[in-house]
Amino acid sequence: MRRQSLAFTAVVVMFAVWTAACAPGGGERETQSAPAPEPTPPLEGLAKGIAQGHMQVIDLAQRLTPETPIIHLPPPFANTPGFKRHEISNYDAKGPAWYWNWIEVGEHAGTHFDAPCHWVTGKGKACVDDLEAKEFVGPAVVIDVSSEAAKNADFVATRQTILDWEKNNGQIPARAWVILRTGWGSRANDAKAFFNAGSDGSPHYPGFGKDSAEFLTKERDILGVGTEAIGTDAAVGATADPPFPNHSIMHGAGKFGLTQLANVDKLPAAGAVIIAAPLKIQDGSGSPVRVIAIAPSR
Repeated sequence: MRRQSLAFTAVVVMFAVWTAACAPGGGERETQSAPAPEPTPPLEGLAKGIAQGHMQVIDLAQRLTPETPIIHLPPPFANTPGFKRHEISNYDAKGPAWYWNWIEVGEHAGTHFDAPCHWVTGKGKACVDDLEAKEFVGPAVVIDVSSEAAKNADFVATRQTILDWEKNNGQIPARAWVILRTGWGSRANDAKAFFNAGSDGSPHYPGFGKDSAEFLTKERDILGVGTEAIGTDAAVGATADPPFPNHSIMHGAGKFGLTQLANVDKLPAAGAVIIAAPLKIQDGSGSPVRVIAIAPSR
């Protein structure tokens, strides 16, 4: 069996093995009279592994603030608002025993989830409130192209990019999140560096493209893709055919997108699990999301 085919089950199964070994008598040879220890249920083992530090929970979301970079479309297109917080009360006359706020924010602000209905090719397909909760959870495939992106900010992932990863890690498992590690997350708090505009005002950042999207939607069974940049497409996708081809192909195939991810460098190439649950917004095309990953501690 190829190594990658075990990646999704490894996170849970390893706990059952580990907790059984740590049970009384688990590390010793049993006598014939000694009863076999009861196996620890995998989910109980998972919880113990996290509590005892054998597994780590990695926060893949950027902090959402009024300064969070927001995509800007040229006229005549309408733009999303950024994030604003409005205080309701703060342990004062408006509410002496409680602090709370109301917020305004676009569905596609900060670290966020793109549903199929976000793009015209996905018109009539699922919005966030239509999706089953199990569709937010899957194995993490992390393709490291940070060296390529450092040399070329307009780097676009291709079919070959993915095949090169599979040579070392095995075929992408079913229902996986395919994450592009570019190093762009380090720019998230500097809008100028994040958009990386050239002399003509056009942004430059890496991402997926037509070739990779066609391969992943036609030849692999994935949940969706994720990037550290403002969108799942590389910036040059704005002038591609079709425009923003990853959006067009991915959402047309009913797949999802995650953008503006953080801490991608803390993920292993394979073996982690990602949970990306958007708010259950009625007819929502997307949602800010707190993406987390569970991975073995290094």
